[in-house]
Amino acid sequence: MAVLLVAMSFKVGPSTKKNNGAPLSISFDHFVGNKRLRLDTVNYKNALGQSFTITKFKYYVSNFHFKNSEGKDLFINETFLINEDEEETKKILLAKIPEGNYTSMDFIIGVDSLHNCGGAQSGTLDPVNAMYWAWNTGYIFLKLEGQAGKSLSPGHFFEYHIGGYKQPTNCIRKISFDLGKSEKTITKEIKIKVNVLEMLKTPNTIDFSKLSSVTDHKNAAVLADNYKDMFEVMPNEK
Repeated sequence: MAVLLVAMSFKVGPSTKKNNGAPLSISFDHFVGNKRLRLDTVNYKNALGQSFTITKFKYYVSNFHFKNSEGKDLFINETFLINEDEEETKKILLAKIPEGNYTSMDFIIGVDSLHNCGGAQSGTLDPVNAMYWAWNTGYIFLKLEGQAGKSLSPGHFFEYHIGGYKQPTNCIRKISFDLGKSEKTITKEIKIKVNVLEMLKTPNTIDFSKLSSVTDHKNAAVLADNYKDMFEVMPNEK
């Protein structure tokens, strides 16, 4: 479980309606190293110096959990599909967050077993989003596709479709943040930097010439162990 320490917390103040809570937005900004992700156009390099471009990047986040400074827990059982190709999906809104100072947050990347066992569903879990394996009756948690000169696949393509919720190939990963205990920071938004390069290097260095395609459970956990370290909360702007 990835735990990142940042010098911030967030505090939700009272809403206009008594005891109705206030909204909190969470934005996901995609990078490759220190460069912003640009689909199709920019050449990046992995840890082995292999050049690649990205044509698709999307993933599910769900099961948000917050803890406030009084030790109380807040669970939000919603699923969101974040898609680099659809800008509006990269900012999600959690409604009716009770007033309080929240010092930690976690969520999972993927779709939990309950929703996986529920078959094809509607909304963000609708198969029309091309994130569902009809042959496997389960959801794809993350898709990363592109081209790399070292890839031995036709057209030098690479594709990583990661999913599976059963052991020993469970690819659900929890992302956890300690937000600190400062009572001074008040915000209605949390910004998260997502570094796609981490999916290719830590703890498993991905060589496009040896692993250019993962579209089933084989090798999926290798990529899942990498993508759990992609996320970093950005400090609040003063």
